[in-house]
Amino acid sequence: MEINELHSLLLILTIAAVGPFVCEWIPYLRLPLVVLEIVLGIVFGPQVLNLASAGPTIQVLATFGLAFLFFLVGFEIDYQAIRGRPLAFGVLGWFASLIICLLAGFGLQGLGVVRSGLIVGAALSTTALGTLLPVLRDADELRTKFGAYTMASGAMGEFGPILLVVLALSSGDDEHSGSVLLMILFTLVIVGGAYAAIKLRPPKIILVLQEKMHTSAQLPVRASILVLASLVVLARNFRMDAVLGAIAAGVLVALASPGQHGTELRHKLEGIAFGFFVPIFFVTTGLRYDLRALLSSRLALLQLPMFLFLFLVVRGLPALLARRDLDLRSRIALGFLSSTQLPLVITIIGIKANAVSTDTAAALIGAGMLSLLLFPVIALSLRKAKAHSFRFSWATPRPR
Repeated sequence: MEINELHSLLLILTIAAVGPFVCEWIPYLRLPLVVLEIVLGIVFGPQVLNLASAGPTIQVLATFGLAFLFFLVGFEIDYQAIRGRPLAFGVLGWFASLIICLLAGFGLQGLGVVRSGLIVGAALSTTALGTLLPVLRDADELRTKFGAYTMASGAMGEFGPILLVVLALSSGDDEHSGSVLLMILFTLVIVGGAYAAIKLRPPKIILVLQEKMHTSAQLPVRASILVLASLVVLARNFRMDAVLGAIAAGVLVALASPGQHGTELRHKLEGIAFGFFVPIFFVTTGLRYDLRALLSSRLALLQLPMFLFLFLVVRGLPALLARRDLDLRSRIALGFLSSTQLPLVITIIGIKANAVSTDTAAALIGAGMLSLLLFPVIALSLRKAKAHSFRFSWATPRPR
């Protein structure tokens, strides 16, 4: 590692350590830590102050951060909570979003605004569940009915767009004509792993894992990281995006470690991920963000507010379908949370396939950062207003 890259890594770690203090010092703004890390990456990156850059070693660490982020998405989803009506709503809502986003994407392609209506449409149908789960946990909403609907909607917003893009790009490439078959094989591997994680739990192995939880061996942590690395590599070998392997790894580890020991394991993995790898990923995203493409292009500046509005239309409107279990205020809040996006993965896939221009990529990611800044604050304000209204209605004496 060159000395300049060491300085860059030190600056990234400084941003990661100072960022939470900055968020605490400006509580009224309620700036999400993820947005602050990306913004500081842009400020200290090559296009502004030029004090740090993303060298090869930093990019490897950032890749681990991306894998850990989606691993925790798969790990933290409460499958018992979202089963039934929330999951049915999540599936129905995403397919409604899919219709709207494809109409919007191909409409923009027909007007010559974007290169690929499919890629842009898929980006519009995403949900940043990885960043929403900590927000819901901090607001004590994760175990509520509202939290279950948000998790179900967000899970479909994570899985669906990536599968759509992978299938679409594979079907149009002669060199990857067998990718659909490989995806089926990968799915069978995951299903088999899930069955083994649920049904096959040898008591001796479970006892050893539990005993080594708090020793220097940290065996459950090492085993979890091995599962993550194995499925990421397997996904890449099957010509699929590594994110799918990371999510699948999180699901398998969660199924194999229920109860109190699973909770302890999650805390340890969160410490590794959010304490080191994930902040490097988000700061590096800022370092690599093409700010000049956004500021120097009139088209990109026009696309940014357009995409922000389309996030609300594509993902927010279907949230109104949850009429039976959520009141109107909660459904509007759910719409804002479902519209919270950071379509990094879809955008990166689109750039590699030459289906997304740098201007459109900058506008999509910029709109995603604005949605992270605005939409969760609005959603939680609506939920708090509902709670205050509920308490007030009970506290007010009824007239006789």
